[in-house]
Amino acid sequence: MGIFGFFSKEKKESLDQGLQKTSESIFSKLSKAVVGKSQVDEEVLDQLEEILITSDVGVDTTIKVIRRIEERVARDKYLNSSELDVILREEIASLLEENNTQDLLDFDIPADRKPYVLMVVGVNGVGKTTTIGKLANLFKNAGKSVVLGAADTFRAAAVDQLILWGERVGVPVVSHGMNTDPASVAFDAVKQGVDTGADIVIIDTAGRLHTKVNLMNELGKIKRVMQKFIPDAPHEILLVLDGSTGQNAFIQAKEFTKVTEISALAITKLDGTAKGGVVIGISDQFKIPVKYIGVGEKMTDLQLFNRREFVDSLFKKK
Repeated sequence: MGIFGFFSKEKKESLDQGLQKTSESIFSKLSKAVVGKSQVDEEVLDQLEEILITSDVGVDTTIKVIRRIEERVARDKYLNSSELDVILREEIASLLEENNTQDLLDFDIPADRKPYVLMVVGVNGVGKTTTIGKLANLFKNAGKSVVLGAADTFRAAAVDQLILWGERVGVPVVSHGMNTDPASVAFDAVKQGVDTGADIVIIDTAGRLHTKVNLMNELGKIKRVMQKFIPDAPHEILLVLDGSTGQNAFIQAKEFTKVTEISALAITKLDGTAKGGVVIGISDQFKIPVKYIGVGEKMTDLQLFNRREFVDSLFKKK
């Protein structure tokens, strides 16, 4: 059993509520597509393609899903809308599994990686600092000691916000203030993590994607100074994306994978949008596992991603 425990009833209700707009949008359109139809024909599949694209699943991933459904319809002769729901659910769950997105009910920190160093990247405005605060809360409630590093030093608001989150959650924040060397902050945060025997060190970084060369150099320098204490740090690089931006999130993921090696995704703000399909498309196109999703504003509304629970909530009839 990992540190977050089973998928509780409260988490499931929060997930259902957070994905409600996307779910209602999909089912409303899907119902109209099959009304009066005795079988799933080419017209229904054309409309299904449009439904998935407008839910921001993405064109390439949508085409892949439609091809799979066409093969199943031809083979198994599914006829009615309820069976189409089942096929769609199964194929999307299968797609997420193929893209290395696992059924995460727990998150185990390897015993030989202490502190576990997590570097968080993402453009300004996606909820990066808030995600870090919520992550710290998750870890602390699981009995883990956490140190935060305020290395997004180009925005005063980012430093101040992380300090406030540290106070709110009750975890230490290493900060040198604004316009200081981000690598120096990361160095001191990891050093404090090592010296105090912390379980996890989370490093916030700047989101200045429009200056890609500078950002690449900065992230590279941060990695090098952390590796003076822990040779294989960071153990995870988490990219935070705003799910409500739809296709813009795809663009951000593409650009960030050019400047650093991303090992996991956190997709936020899914509760305020009907574009929850972006989770499926980004996972498929970049073959990077989705690890966390944000489905509300409460501190507990950042959830460890579970593909089966996600698909179940996405295709749950209200």
